[in-house]
Amino acid sequence: MCVDEMTFDKLPQAIAFLIKEVAQIKELVGNKPVPLSEKRVPLGIEEACRIIGKAKPTVYTLVRKRLLPCYKNGKKLYFFEDELLEWIAKGKKKTLLEIESESEAEYKKRFRCIKR
Repeated sequence: MCVDEMTFDKLPQAIAFLIKEVAQIKELVGNKPVPLSEKRVPLGIEEACRIIGKAKPTVYTLVRKRLLPCYKNGKKLYFFEDELLEWIAKGKKKTLLEIESESEAEYKKRFRCIKR
């Protein structure tokens, strides 16, 4: 429906068109709940220390060595909880079983390459 052709006489047709369009949009969206985007709230040094379980001097050292993800605005450091938790997860120590399976896979891979 073109807006340039809109007249008072065509108003019922326009409303019918809009009702049809809204019904199609509802059909596409369905009854799915719209996920709310979570706001990332910056944390201060005290909260960061509590989350990662380290003392302030240790956190400052990790930041200085650029090992801990942070943001700096002026003289204040800011952290995001999801990044801190990801940093903790990256430091996972492998179990003996994981190390064995990785070494076996690497050995088999290299052995196949030599065999060919």
